[in-house]
Amino acid sequence: MSMVIASGTDRTLEDCGLEVVDLDTYPAFAMRNLHLRDPAMEKEGIRRLAHAFVENPDTILQELVESAIDLCGADSAGISLKVEGKDGATTYHWVATAGKYAHFLNAMLPPFPSACDLCIQRARPQLFRVTKPFFDMMEIEAETVTDDLLFPWQVDETHGTVWIMAHRREEAFDSNDCRVMKALADFAAMGVRQQRQQKILMEQASVAAAAAMANELAHSINNTLQSLTNIAYLVTECESAVDTRMLARDMSADLERLSALVKKLLALPINRSNNPLRLRD
Repeated sequence: MSMVIASGTDRTLEDCGLEVVDLDTYPAFAMRNLHLRDPAMEKEGIRRLAHAFVENPDTILQELVESAIDLCGADSAGISLKVEGKDGATTYHWVATAGKYAHFLNAMLPPFPSACDLCIQRARPQLFRVTKPFFDMMEIEAETVTDDLLFPWQVDETHGTVWIMAHRREEAFDSNDCRVMKALADFAAMGVRQQRQQKILMEQASVAAAAAMANELAHSINNTLQSLTNIAYLVTECESAVDTRMLARDMSADLERLSALVKKLLALPINRSNNPLRLRD
């Protein structure tokens, strides 16, 4: 397997306990014939994913990695998301995990040493293995990876990978698994896009609801101000101290109501990027 040297360091991925190879340049993988296709299982896996898309899109990524384990006989599976921080730093967020690595959900890994980073750079499927030096460097306890398929996906400017792992078998996956994983990588991209669109719709609905509430509060505030204006006028016309005190009590009640309405208005959520409540200059 070829060695890859990270820019700015003289350490190779293999020095760090990672072996990564492009499947297109690894003819030994094409010679593997480990599994017979199971069309019925593949059909059921696709049905489960389609059902998750329609009925519960929040779970689509988790459903996908669990399907990957079932369809490919993997020990672990996961989806990583490339995250660019505000400071420009890149990390890889494991947004879905299943199998023996399930407890690493929401792990954040650096861009080096990283098979995910290399996979996205190459934009092609990779086979990789992870040995003990990698986990020692990361200061974590985990089973080594003896065979792994890694596939890139992209949604607009967002990149990530989907992967399956074996922890004891040195040759666990073949071209049938590669075909399945290419399809699941497409599903991962669609799942991320679906979740993003759902989030946008929820935010828009929240802003719309806030705008409706603001409109209702504005009418209530206007009515209260009108009442205060009327009372203020009556106070100027009063000749009796008793009448003045009564009107003052009414004014005090309206002021308290106005204060409560303003607090509600100020408590409304603000979406600064698309804000119908934003005051015009």
